Amino acid sequence: MRHLFGAVLLAPLLAGCAVRPPVPAPAPLPPPVAAAVPAPPAAPVVAQPAPPPPFRLTRAVFTDLPDWSTSNFDDARASFRRGCAALTRRSADSALSGTGHAGNAGDWTTVCNDTGTASRPFFETRFTPYAISAGAEAGGLFTGYYEPLLEASLTRGGIYQTPVYGLPTDLVQANLSAFNSKYAGERISGRVENGRLVPYANRAEINARPPQAQILLWAADPVAAFFLEIQGSGRARLPDGRMLRLAYAGGNGRAYTAIGRTLINEGQLTRKTVSLQTIRAWLKANPAQARRVMETNESYVFFAREELAAGVSGPNGTLGVPLTPRASLAIDSRLNALGAPFFVVADGRDPVRGLMMGQDTGGAIRGAVRGDIFFGFGDEAESRAGMMNAPGRLYVLLPNEIAAKIGAARDYPL
Repeated sequence: MRHLFGAVLLAPLLAGCAVRPPVPAPAPLPPPVAAAVPAPPAAPVVAQPAPPPPFRLTRAVFTDLPDWSTSNFDDARASFRRGCAALTRRSADSALSGTGHAGNAGDWTTVCNDTGTASRPFFETRFTPYAISAGAEAGGLFTGYYEPLLEASLTRGGIYQTPVYGLPTDLVQANLSAFNSKYAGERISGRVENGRLVPYANRAEINARPPQAQILLWAADPVAAFFLEIQGSGRARLPDGRMLRLAYAGGNGRAYTAIGRTLINEGQLTRKTVSLQTIRAWLKANPAQARRVMETNESYVFFAREELAAGVSGPNGTLGVPLTPRASLAIDSRLNALGAPFFVVADGRDPVRGLMMGQDTGGAIRGAVRGDIFFGFGDEAESRAGMMNAPGRLYVLLPNEIAAKIGAARDYPL
C-alpha cells in the first residue's frame, strides 16, 4: 500500500506543464436527519370504580306491605314511644341519622305527642310507607340477635377463668361526625401513642396481654363469653342465682369478621349448615382450635355491669332506650334513621313480617336494606336469632309532613 501511494503522488510532476481541467467541488452533504424517537406509550386507561348506588325511597301504600294487617301494633307502638323519649330530648334542629331523608327531631314532635290514637290507625294515618332500595336493588339481608345468658362469678376460681372486661382506661372513642358531617354514623376507636391516635389492640393481642381495664366478671365458658360479645349485651347469672346485665360499653374499633365465614373457608362448615348453633357446637368439639378461630375476629367488645331494672325487658340500644323483643331493629345508621319505624319482610326458614323501630346498630350491619332483629332473652330468642339469616325487603314509615317533601320517589347519592 505504501508504494502505490507514492506513485500516485508523483504523477502530476511527470506530466510537465500539461493543463488539467478543474476538479469540480464536491456536492454539499445533506443536512443530518435526527433519529426518529418513538412516541411514549399511551397511559393505560384505568377504569374508575362505579359510584355506589344511591339510597332510594319509593312511596308505597300499606296494602303493599305483606301481612301488614296481622302485625303486632301494640308492641310496635310501645317501642315507638320509648324511641320518642330519646327524640324529644334533642333540640328541634337536631338531624336524625341517615342520609337526611328523615328530617330533624322537631319534625317528629307531632307524631311523638299523639298518645290517643289506637295503635294501627296511628301508624296508618300519621305515616307514609316508603320502600328502601340501593338503587334498583330492593333485596337485602336480615339476621337476628338476642340477650345470651352467661354463667359467671365476681371472683376468679374453679371453672370461672375467662375475664369479662370493662372499658379500658386508655381506649379513645371518637364520633367522626363531630369533625365532619359527611362521616355521620362513623366512629373510630384507638389509643394515644406519642400524641397520635393509633389502632387499639386486636383480639389476639388482648388475649395475650390484658388491657388496662377492670375485670367485671369471670365467665365459666370462653365460648359463651365470645358469643356475649357478638350479641353486644347479655345477662350474667352468679353462683348464688343473682342476675346482672352486661351492657355494651364500647369496642376496640377493629373490623368485625364473622367466624362462620372462617369455618366455611376452612371447610369445617358449609353455607347451608352454618348457624349460631353449629358454630358453637364446632367450637365446643374443637377446644384446641377454638381460640385460634375466635381470634380471626379482631373485634373485641367491652361491657358495663348493671343491675336488672324491674319491668325492662331488653338492654339499651344505640338510641339510648330499652329494646323491645321483635319490635326493635338494628340498622345501618349511616343510611337509615334511628328512631324511625321500619316494616321488615324477611323470608327464609323462619319468615318474619313486622313493624319494628330502628333503635340499635351493629358492626356487621352495613347497607340500605340490612337489619338485625332483636329477639329478646331466653331459649326461644336464642334459637330464632341463631337461625335468622334471610333475604328480604325493608320499608320505612315517615311522618306525612316529611313524606310531602319527598314526594313519590327520591334518590340520595352516597
